[in-house]
Amino acid sequence: MVKRIYVKKADEIDFTSLALCKELNDVFALNLKSVKKLVRYDIEDIDEKIYDNLKGLIFGNGVDEIIIDGEKAFQDEVKGKKVLQIQLLDGQYDLRADGIANCLQIYTFDKLNVKSADVYVFDGINEKDFEKVKKYLFNPVDSEISPKYEYKTLERKPHDMGQMRIEIEGFIDLDDKGLEKYFNDEGFAMTIHDLKVVQEYFKSINRNPTITEIKVIDTYWSDHCRHTTFLTELKDIQIVSKNENIKKTFNEYLDLHKKLFKDRNDKYVCLMDLATIAARFLRKEGILKNQEISEEINACSVRAKIDNDGVLEDWLIMFKNETHNHPTEIEPYGGAGTCLGGAIRDPLSGRSFVYQAMRITAAGNILEDVDKTLPNKLPQRTLSKTAMRGYSSYGNQIGIASGQLNELFHNRFRAKRMEAGYVIGASKEENVVRKVPKKGDYILLVGGDTGRDGIGGATGSSKTQTVESFDEAGAEVQKGNAAEERKLIRLYDNPIASKMIIRSNDFGAGGVSVAIGELADGLDIYLERVPVKYQLNATEIAISESQERMAVVIEPENVDEFIKIAKGENLKITHVATVTDLDKMRLFYNDDLVVDLDRSFLNTNGAKLSQEVKVQAKTTDYFTKACGRALNYSKSSLENAIAFEVRKINNCSQKGIANNFDSSVGGLTVFAPYGGKSQNSPTMVMASKPPVSGFTHTVTCSSYGIYPDLMIQSPYVGAMHSVIASISKLIASGVSYDSIFMSYQEFFKRLGKDKTRWGEPFEALLGVFKAQMELGLGSIGGKDSMSGSYENIDVPPTLISFAMGTTTDDNIVSSAFKPNGKLYIVDIKRDEFGNVDFKDLKVKYLDIEKQIKDKNILYSTVVESNLATALVGAFAGNKVGADLNISIKELFTNKVGDIVLVAKDELKGDKYRYIGILNSTYTLKIEGQTVCLEKVEKSYMEKLDSLYPQTIKSNEKVKTLSFEKAFEIRKSAKVKPNVLVPIFLGTIGEKELVKSFKNAGANVTEFVFKNITSNDIKESLVSLENEIKSAQIFAFSDSLTCGDELDGTSKFATTILSNPKIKEALQYLLLKNDGLILGLGGGMEALLKLGFILPQNAYGAMAQNSISKFVSAYSNIRVSANYSPWMSSFNIGENFMVPVSTGKGRFVTDKASYDMLISNAQIAAQFVDDDNNATLSVPQNPTGSMYAVESLTSVDGKVLAKLGHVERYQKGLYQNLEGNFDMNIFKNGVNYFE
Repeated sequence: MVKRIYVKKADEIDFTSLALCKELNDVFALNLKSVKKLVRYDIEDIDEKIYDNLKGLIFGNGVDEIIIDGEKAFQDEVKGKKVLQIQLLDGQYDLRADGIANCLQIYTFDKLNVKSADVYVFDGINEKDFEKVKKYLFNPVDSEISPKYEYKTLERKPHDMGQMRIEIEGFIDLDDKGLEKYFNDEGFAMTIHDLKVVQEYFKSINRNPTITEIKVIDTYWSDHCRHTTFLTELKDIQIVSKNENIKKTFNEYLDLHKKLFKDRNDKYVCLMDLATIAARFLRKEGILKNQEISEEINACSVRAKIDNDGVLEDWLIMFKNETHNHPTEIEPYGGAGTCLGGAIRDPLSGRSFVYQAMRITAAGNILEDVDKTLPNKLPQRTLSKTAMRGYSSYGNQIGIASGQLNELFHNRFRAKRMEAGYVIGASKEENVVRKVPKKGDYILLVGGDTGRDGIGGATGSSKTQTVESFDEAGAEVQKGNAAEERKLIRLYDNPIASKMIIRSNDFGAGGVSVAIGELADGLDIYLERVPVKYQLNATEIAISESQERMAVVIEPENVDEFIKIAKGENLKITHVATVTDLDKMRLFYNDDLVVDLDRSFLNTNGAKLSQEVKVQAKTTDYFTKACGRALNYSKSSLENAIAFEVRKINNCSQKGIANNFDSSVGGLTVFAPYGGKSQNSPTMVMASKPPVSGFTHTVTCSSYGIYPDLMIQSPYVGAMHSVIASISKLIASGVSYDSIFMSYQEFFKRLGKDKTRWGEPFEALLGVFKAQMELGLGSIGGKDSMSGSYENIDVPPTLISFAMGTTTDDNIVSSAFKPNGKLYIVDIKRDEFGNVDFKDLKVKYLDIEKQIKDKNILYSTVVESNLATALVGAFAGNKVGADLNISIKELFTNKVGDIVLVAKDELKGDKYRYIGILNSTYTLKIEGQTVCLEKVEKSYMEKLDSLYPQTIKSNEKVKTLSFEKAFEIRKSAKVKPNVLVPIFLGTIGEKELVKSFKNAGANVTEFVFKNITSNDIKESLVSLENEIKSAQIFAFSDSLTCGDELDGTSKFATTILSNPKIKEALQYLLLKNDGLILGLGGGMEALLKLGFILPQNAYGAMAQNSISKFVSAYSNIRVSANYSPWMSSFNIGENFMVPVSTGKGRFVTDKASYDMLISNAQIAAQFVDDDNNATLSVPQNPTGSMYAVESLTSVDGKVLAKLGHVERYQKGLYQNLEGNFDMNIFKNGVNYFE
């Protein structure tokens, strides 16, 4: 039997429904009375007693989350209203339903079938408008309108899989016409020339291919997997340009190619060679040092000396960029999420711990009316918001800090959205073992089950997008499970396990056929052993791109131990392939040999292609132009002119986007994405400490450069300036010049056979070749995407330069200016074509590095559009003003990569141009005019508020609390406390929590709760009970269970801890062991639900944030009570700044319960404003928490529920913010026992 329930939020806290109603009324000019969003669950064969016991815990407590039991009750409630119910297509991974099934399994032991749907109830809408809204909310690529009937069963009907080995009869006998017809009928990603190579191969071995072989070859040779476009031989290259530097650079490239590849017949001119040859040369000449060279090339890898508690250690720093443009265009949530997931798995396969991410995206006008949406496309606003949710949800769940988030806008990105991600990881070099796999080595698959989702992703990304392609793309969509990938990260972070891996690959594009197929020349792969979600045939298993799976090569003597460690991390692990000495890739399904391909054939990568190229380079006046409208405004009002400029969609603040992404998780963040006292100054770089075991001064910095408008005018000059800007940002931040490495991301229109279209990427790569050679800095990685076309629209030529380098925490420079210092600009010398004087630039870079080391540079920023925008952003964080001695025209003149410095002492010489002095007036004085920057800031900050809100002003007064309740000293014997940190499904942040307690002097045990089988659950419950009873402190960090669902926080952890024996053990810890309990972030909700905080009969819960979205912030809190052992060292009224990151952080209660909390002095801390007064306004109170509550304690103070992540602080972090971050509750907790 299938039980159906609906869950809704109480009206007074349902901010999501209120926000959606407002959005639909605004977008479609409707007059909706109300919109109500609910979630529907269908659960098969659940025992009614178990359901009754768990419904308040998992589904709804009846107060703020209300359950409607059954279809009839729901229909009665919505009578007379329009209802839209949307569910995922069969075969799409439903993370929310899986999360609920995992929670239920703690009590049922067998995993139940669960299905979920989004339900919308509209009051006050006609049929015509309802159809518009339906189209707006519903994406047919991954979803369907739910059927109106109730399910009798959720079980999939088993079906006869039929024969696995099916040969394509007559394939080798097809003539040219027949082969062409077959090619057109099948819709291959490979070319007809590739298919002819396939036919010739099978003719040579005198047999027809199997269906699986053809699909595997099409995937293996796809542009996405094998960079076919970049490896096409380029001939008859013409360059037509008034800019003679382009032709000169081309000749320099040809000379270098001949020099490096003399007598090498296998090397030829192609985009790949042009992209990589500079780094190859610089490495050969000994200029490019410290790059790690190996056969594993999943990520850029650089050697570095990193200090760890004063000892220098050898480390590998790995970084990788990735795009998911095609998947995100058709299904933005899953596409963006798996962009990050896939990017993480590349350095992860290199055995590094990935600790920080950057997201650079591009769209059309997200503020345009939805009726301007192109046929069969999603509205730009939908793409932007849904992709943001997908990427942030995945990153927030997996626990990776997001350091920079930026979206560019250009009308030509309507052709295809750009979704680019960049990640950085690190590992001690001794933990990375690289060997050549040999006969008999095992290949193990670790991670999630395989499904039909993602099939054709690699080939789909390699095809041209058309109107029709949207109707055929459903199978290519991938849904990520971040909690599963989090387990993989923990496994690879174990040095014992890491040293056993001799080679690894992730199951990204191409699935089994590529992930395993690339690991060795000779392979026998056993498809029937691959764990699957449901029945799949051999072909589907071979090419499925299901996420969160890794392939590892393990030597036979280490297999049993590696499997044991993986299972200890709650991972599935299966032996799926063996290395052979046959130089063949063979895929079996039981006794059927479905693929049998010679490695020599596979390695041909298909037909060798050639292409003519014609560069028709235009000249650019980009750097001599100033914004005409701004200059016109400035004649009557300079204030209006600057406000107009900074309100432009590519110049305005994107803080409302950035604060959806957790930027502090990991406890390594050196710069918040936005800095200054008001946190309104964007940072130039993302900066982090690497994940060493102790304390380090080392900081890794990453930056980017991307300028589509400039590249439209000149791909050569534009790409060159992408490189320059990415380097300028690092140098201005204090990074050592010699430590800088780069990686490029190309995104261009579909090239076809038109030689002028090929000219664009060729010209751009000449520009970055020139920059690398002149600066002596190399790009050691990259990704290309040549699919940016839709019908007759092409994306602008796009090249992102990602750059990485290192500095120290006492040498890094912030871009949040303070009101002291002299203002200088470092001008880039350019000729009339935009060509750069690199010799001059390098001298300036090296001198800036020296000035920073000499402590003469206080702050810095890099200009990316014009000085007006750069200065407004740099000034906004700390409300800085300046007297400028430049012209008004220069304020609005285009610049890219020029550096603005604030110096303590005079900067002498012609490298620096003095442009003014800073002050604290928050005005700008120039040419006798004075501009009030308060008004300008408003324009700068509010442009995107309709899509990405940041503030909620509240005039409601809230009492600032102070309690004088005395702290009670522990009466039990002194002891060095044992801290138990549980690792539940979805747990994040345990590394920094463990480190905080260890630094405070405690012993710490991590306990992984396993739930793959019913026996795992039973054994884990017994072990957890015993571990709790042996501990003095039970501390659990944040946890996200059901994707980005606002009601998914800590749901799995709460279900486990509500088990009667576990609750009894926790009471034993508190009473018998005289122990303490701590819940941080989502742990606050768990402690409230479990009854450890509130007095009997009191009500309190965590609800979704009042701004109706996930929020990442750094917030001031004030201590209101210090009788708790956790708070004992703090003074009443003492102020701290704490990182907050949650979607469900709003404490709600009623007046009577609040009075109880007051009488017991249980409110330990409140969110406060700049005057240290409690506030309800967002962002000062980032969640809108009632009574400004940030922390609560139990009546006796031994249990602390705290929203702020104080575990995420160590010395040297958050350097662009103002506040006291060192709220060491951990030392207080340990001191209680000592």
